[in-house]
Amino acid sequence: MLNFISSAYAQTAPAAGAQPNPIMQLVPLLLIGVVFYFFMIRPQAKKLKEEQAFLNTLAKGEEIFTKSGIIGTIVGLTDKIVTLEISEGVKLKILKSQIAGTAKKLLETSEQSK
Repeated sequence: MLNFISSAYAQTAPAAGAQPNPIMQLVPLLLIGVVFYFFMIRPQAKKLKEEQAFLNTLAKGEEIFTKSGIIGTIVGLTDKIVTLEISEGVKLKILKSQIAGTAKKLLETSEQSK
């Protein structure tokens, strides 16, 4: 019986010369990379491009809101800084990258929920 057990183990052992294909080992990693690109990187890049296009179309007199929740009218505009008038005679300088959207868009969504 001992002879039978040792021969059974000998049959299940892989052949010494058989190596797994290295390309087949990379396929799961490539699939993970493709999924990661389509679900994470591509949508983020698209969103960033849309935000940059919006920021480039800003003009004086436009009513906007910031990411911190401040609503105001643009009275000054440079490449990186926007001057907002939040109340008559009260002006704030903020970074252009901190603008979230137009106040018109904000008011439209609140009116639709009523």
